[in-house]
Amino acid sequence: MSEINAAAAILPHVGGLDNIVSAAHCATRLRLVLKDATRIDKAALEAIDAVKGTFQSGGQFQIVIGQGAVKRVYEDLVALGARAVSTEEAKEDAAVNLNPLQRFARLLSNIFVPIIPVIVACGLLMGVLGMAKTLGWLSGQSSLFQLLDLVSNTAFVFLPILVAFSAAREFRVSPFMAAALGGIMIHPALQNAWTVGTGIKEYWDLFGFPIAKLGYQGTVLPVLIAVWVMSRVDRLVRRVVPDMLDIVLTPFLTLLISAFFALTVLGPIGRIVGDGISIGLQTLYAHGGILAGLIFGGVYSAIVVTGVHHSFHAIEAGLLANPSIGVNFLLPIWAMANVAQGGAALAVFFRSNDVKVKQIALPASISCLLGITEAALFGINLRFVRPFVAAAVGGAVGGAFVVATKVGMTAVGVTGIPGIAIVQPSTIPSYLIGMVVAFGTAFAGSWLFGLKPEER
Repeated sequence: MSEINAAAAILPHVGGLDNIVSAAHCATRLRLVLKDATRIDKAALEAIDAVKGTFQSGGQFQIVIGQGAVKRVYEDLVALGARAVSTEEAKEDAAVNLNPLQRFARLLSNIFVPIIPVIVACGLLMGVLGMAKTLGWLSGQSSLFQLLDLVSNTAFVFLPILVAFSAAREFRVSPFMAAALGGIMIHPALQNAWTVGTGIKEYWDLFGFPIAKLGYQGTVLPVLIAVWVMSRVDRLVRRVVPDMLDIVLTPFLTLLISAFFALTVLGPIGRIVGDGISIGLQTLYAHGGILAGLIFGGVYSAIVVTGVHHSFHAIEAGLLANPSIGVNFLLPIWAMANVAQGGAALAVFFRSNDVKVKQIALPASISCLLGITEAALFGINLRFVRPFVAAAVGGAVGGAFVVATKVGMTAVGVTGIPGIAIVQPSTIPSYLIGMVVAFGTAFAGSWLFGLKPEER
């Protein structure tokens, strides 16, 4: 079937042209925002030769076409009358289909995903330095080590500025005003947050209330709250200030009011809540042990289906930035769950006699080893259900193993084989064994119970 015929064949099974709000595409998938998802005929869609699989995620209905072909199908669908948009615009259109929890997760994802590359870069260097020091390649007192160490922790020391700049786009306030607010919260005149363990040294006396002169280096929640409040203050001030004075008074009043509240009210509350979340997770990790790994690893893929997992970037960044923790112990668990999806999908590849299923299952399985699970999760495992259960078991067993062996990572956002780069050097063997355990367990479960006889 040609791509133009494929586009025409797809159209009626997604509810027709009048049911499509907008259409976009990525490297392999057609992304449709639909008015009414109940009008989708998945069985009929997946019977089309050009369609390799379908799934819903983030308020979008996604049709797996494949590299190259997807662009042609997209263009032909647009030629038939579908509204063409970019992937970012499609996400905005899809937001109306999300529940409040999914919208909140999407908000955090939009804020933290742009920051991930710099955190990964610094985390990778931190891991390399740790290995070099452990193996005696570099002395911790050497000038070279100290210089590289300065570079490696920069993203975490100045994390409030990075978060503030990124959050400004989502909260619709000037990113430079937000960055300035983030800078105020880590100003050198404030006690460095990394030294808070030795006690708070100085306080301001404001109207009889003691306010700690404490910075917010390496924190996430305080600056998020502060930038959100700044966006509200900015809107309020603009309603009051005359247009002729807007360029002078609006930024002055917005920054002054926001900074005052950030240092006296919002920051302390945000620090308490953020530290509470981090310490609570650490306590569960430390005392829950294998059980914590079993639960987290087992349910993670189910959380991915809802899209709420994107909010975990903020929690992981908080763990890394907290001077009393300084390690991401959650990401290795998520990595096991992701790899397990690949094991389950690979078993389906071997057990199924359906050529089309095989075409999806093998590359989907390999992509899971690289940390990309959508194709396996939505195109194979959830489609047949039992492989998804097998993957959950594999993720649980692998998660329990990496918790038991104390595997930690130095950044966020990278799992599977690429995740090795940010695993703490001393725990790399355990991470590799965990991946084998998770993948193998899921493969075995899916091989034995994944497909009913009529599905093969």
